[in-house]
Amino acid sequence: MQIVKEGYPFIAIPLALGLGLIIAGFGRVSSILGTLFILISLFCLYFFRDPKVEITKGDGLILSPCNGTVLEVSEKKTEKVIRVFLSVLDVHLQRSPIFGRVISVEHKPGKFLKAMEPQAHIVNEQNVITIENENGKYLVKQIAGILARRCVLWVKQGDVLNTGDKIGVIKFSSQVDLHMPKNVDIKVKQGDKVVSGVTIFATLK
Repeated sequence: MQIVKEGYPFIAIPLALGLGLIIAGFGRVSSILGTLFILISLFCLYFFRDPKVEITKGDGLILSPCNGTVLEVSEKKTEKVIRVFLSVLDVHLQRSPIFGRVISVEHKPGKFLKAMEPQAHIVNEQNVITIENENGKYLVKQIAGILARRCVLWVKQGDVLNTGDKIGVIKFSSQVDLHMPKNVDIKVKQGDKVVSGVTIFATLK
């Protein structure tokens, strides 16, 4: 299993501190602190994991851009939206839900409300990635939460993506939204567990 490169400092620094405190042997407090730092390092190792997945194949499929639990499925006049909550135990790597070209990337500064708050997807800091293909435009939103203070993007305007390509990572608990054209048939519901690049979010009608 690979580790997301953004996780290296979060793994290495507490590991070095922990080992240093234990090796120094300054007494019980030193051992307790050293063990705590090592546990933090191991948690970060788990958090920033990048497991291998077999991308779901098929015509007209829109895949989940993230791992997590579906918060909401909604339909508006011109689009359908699926919102997903990512706990600290979920893989925080995001993938492209479709094949297409990145036509815009926008960073929106904002607040850091809890990811499950009703207004979080509106007022929180976020990145908006718009991907377009012959079937329409799809917006993937990386939304920061109370612990997630940084959303990292690995793509830029003009990039051509295959379905399941890695597009970014969010550091700690957060939310990811997918906005889709209205001519799709939703395949998930509130409370469903989803896997990035594997779970079918929707199909074209």
